[in-house]
Amino acid sequence: MDIQYVRKLVKIVTDSQIAELEIEEEGQRVRVTRTLYTEPVVMASPASAAHAVAPQPQAAAPAAVEESAPAPEPAGGVEVRSPIVGTFYRASSPDAEPFVKVGEAISTGQTLCIIEAMKIMNEIESDQSGTIVKILVEDGQPVEYNQPLFIVNPS
Repeated sequence: MDIQYVRKLVKIVTDSQIAELEIEEEGQRVRVTRTLYTEPVVMASPASAAHAVAPQPQAAAPAAVEESAPAPEPAGGVEVRSPIVGTFYRASSPDAEPFVKVGEAISTGQTLCIIEAMKIMNEIESDQSGTIVKILVEDGQPVEYNQPLFIVNPS
């Protein structure tokens, strides 16, 4: 098996809901596994969970959690979420300017950030035009699938 074949297998696992793939050919065996992150999406807002712990003995705790979840929407925009698990980068290299800044106008198809997953740099592009209202992730921080990255005010 050559490296290109192995890379194709990794891409198949990355692009699907497959958790494990094992292939044996001509006496060689390759096994690709990953952890599917479905639960962390619920826990993607650790600040909400932390706030919910303090008022938990009170009956109002569920209302506080519900209020915390939709808070970014009224703050003026639409969330841009991570399509994959990986490491968030605001620029193409440590010395380069960030792809976008708060207050900057963006257009459809414009690169907003890079998410590194399994040593592959994935450019995350905007699916709409608008203005960056808030950047929710720090440079170099790990991100989960479906985690909010930006808030964009659509134009």
